Amino acid sequence: MTQASFPTAPTKDALERGEVLSPRFDANGLMPVITTHAESGEVLMLGYMNAEALAQTLDLGEVVYFSRSRNEIWHKGATSGQIQKVVEMRVDCDQDCVWLKVLPQGDGGACHVGFRSCFYRVVEDGKLVERP
Repeated sequence: MTQASFPTAPTKDALERGEVLSPRFDANGLMPVITTHAESGEVLMLGYMNAEALAQTLDLGEVVYFSRSRNEIWHKGATSGQIQKVVEMRVDCDQDCVWLKVLPQGDGGACHVGFRSCFYRVVEDGKLVERP
C-alpha cells in the first residue's frame, strides 16, 4: 500500500475558498467522516479516514474508512456486502472533516449490529432505547 499525499493549501483563503482538495488530518493522521444516505438524508455513521483511505475512496467511488479499533484500512462492505457508493463528497470550510452522501448496497444497512444506521438508540430518561 502506498502512502497517499495531498497538497497543502498555501494560504487560508486557498484552504477555505480554493478549488484544490487539501485535507487536514489530525495529529493521528485522521479526519472524521459523516456519512448520510444520499436519498433520505439519514445519518448512517461517523467514521474516520487517513490519507490512504481518502485517496482510495476517491479512486474507487466507494467508501474506504480507517478503522481505529483495528488500526487498518477498511473498505466498507467488502465482507458484509454493505458497500457504500459515493454520490457526493463534501469537505468543511477548513478541510478537516468530510461529509459523504452515499447509496448503501447489499441489505441497505450501515451498522455491523444489523441496523440501517449506527444511530439506532435514543436517550430517554438517561437510558438507551432502540429505535430503528
